[in-house]
Amino acid sequence: MVAINNSASAPGVETSYGPAGYKGLVHNSFLLSLSAFASIGGVLYGYDQGVISGVLVMTSFGKEFPSLAHNSTLQGWMVSVLTLGAMFGALANGPIADRLSRRWSILLANIIFLIGSILQAASVNVPMIFVARFIAGLAIGQLSMVVPLYISELAPPTLRGGLVALQQLGITAGIMVAFWLNFGTQHIGGTGDGQSPAAWRLPLALQCLFSLILGVGTFFLPYTPRWLMMKDRENEAVSTLSRLRRVPRSDGRIMNEVLEIKVSVLFDKATTAAMFPGVTSPIRLSVERYKSLLALRHLNRRLLTACALQLIQQFTGINAIIYYCRIRRSPDVDLYDSDIGLSGSSVDLLATGVIGILNFLCTIPAIMFMDRWGRRTVLLVGGMGMGISQLIVATLYAVYEHSWASHRGAGWATAAFVWIYICHFAFSIGCINWVIPSEIFPPGVRSQAVGIAIGVNWLSNFIVALITPRMLDSITFGTFYFYLAFCVFLVFWVYFALPETKGVPIEEMDKVFGGNQGEQDTIRMASIRHQLGMGGVDGAVKDDSGGYVEEVEDHDWTV
Repeated sequence: MVAINNSASAPGVETSYGPAGYKGLVHNSFLLSLSAFASIGGVLYGYDQGVISGVLVMTSFGKEFPSLAHNSTLQGWMVSVLTLGAMFGALANGPIADRLSRRWSILLANIIFLIGSILQAASVNVPMIFVARFIAGLAIGQLSMVVPLYISELAPPTLRGGLVALQQLGITAGIMVAFWLNFGTQHIGGTGDGQSPAAWRLPLALQCLFSLILGVGTFFLPYTPRWLMMKDRENEAVSTLSRLRRVPRSDGRIMNEVLEIKVSVLFDKATTAAMFPGVTSPIRLSVERYKSLLALRHLNRRLLTACALQLIQQFTGINAIIYYCRIRRSPDVDLYDSDIGLSGSSVDLLATGVIGILNFLCTIPAIMFMDRWGRRTVLLVGGMGMGISQLIVATLYAVYEHSWASHRGAGWATAAFVWIYICHFAFSIGCINWVIPSEIFPPGVRSQAVGIAIGVNWLSNFIVALITPRMLDSITFGTFYFYLAFCVFLVFWVYFALPETKGVPIEEMDKVFGGNQGEQDTIRMASIRHQLGMGGVDGAVKDDSGGYVEEVEDHDWTV
């Protein structure tokens, strides 16, 4: 049996920078601050997602755009056009993030977002607001792809899950702020015919503030060590890693981590040269890398895992609830109003504000404990909680569909289980769908693969936003049974098919998903390690071409 030792650390070399979980986050406060700041990109997405549901039902907005106010199909498209733009933005940002760096692609996305936000707030007709939302969507798609990628390349393995989950915390914070801001601004000039246009233009304009903060702060963010190594800027990579880890450059842990990053990058370059000989054009090379995601077994397995997670996340029904729970009664779908027998301004406030608060608060445990509990455990618990909640909501809906008025307790129970569903979503797949794609791919195709995965998320989001109002109109409670099926599938898929990636260095994901398939890949990796002084002589098998192949007796990484 021939195999490679792809361990991130040599025996006896300490690689830990502190404990996992919340203690580790506190211990690495500088890295936590950087990751939290980058996660403002998530705030932009969450804010826009939350703000539009309130804007659509404001009286002044309806007077400005009567065709939108009374046409549920157009409203669905207005919500969905942003997700359509986001899909294209996520797919296009892979090569951009490789070329410009993760850091500067964040800045580029902010510039595009500012243009879209200004146009949204200044819109005077339906085509203008549709185009503006598509432009803003392009930027949100870019940010949703690059922010988790950026954070995952900054983070040590023991903290990666919690830090990348900050992206989801940013999203929930944006939704929560938008809900409550909408509730306040709708009173500008009154809630009736005298309502001021500022009631809807102001919340749309305020998202520019978050974008400006992130855009200016980008100039103070560091490059990621992995991107610097990809660009042959090794000295900068060492310095950056030392600054991120808050230890001297001479620290053995820094040198070991740098060596592993270098091994991964050199292996990727050597493999790329072997697979695509003579390809020097960056555009053609990028295309070939996209092809390799489908052609190589271990890569398409990872891609399938990442994309399946994105699709399942959307089809558990989360955005069906976020998009179509209105702050006020509307001619559109209103989950908490006449549908379940609850009405009044206080209930309208609960229907939106409580969702925002719960979504935000229940994301925090994932950040604090995901790297201790593991991805699989969190997904299993969350999937079962979401499934049970959807089952109870659907059943109550089926039983009391025509008698909510005389069974108000059932209406409140339905609302309560929607909130319980939100809690389970927030700490589980709401966070992990950002974490896993950003950590499982090798560096050469990571940005392209993450772009595809997040693009699938946005495409699924787009579909859900379009079909949910029609499903609620036509099959009512059957809508919740539909989304329940995906919660059940999630549990079985995680239990039987999803490997655990907790604490696994990015450079070691080949051990989890397979990789380095074929004798030449094995020889190439072992040779690189030997050349860098990381072993390969003692206990190594030398092949006919002079390369080294290391034998590992403790693990079955068969080639």
